[in-house]
Amino acid sequence: MRDLCQSIKTFMKSEDGPTSVEYCFMMGFILLVCIAAIGELGQTTHGLYTKSANELP
Repeated sequence: MRDLCQSIKTFMKSEDGPTSVEYCFMMGFILLVCIAAIGELGQTTHGLYTKSANELP
């Protein structure tokens, strides 16, 4: 357990640690934006199909 804590401290002190954390936050934000956009696009598409179906005889 002590070795694990030591390796985590070393990782976070190096240049790679903060950079990795920044990339994780950016990827998380991009993922949230994509999910929101896909949800909105799905609702819009559903509305268009419903409107088209209601206009058919």
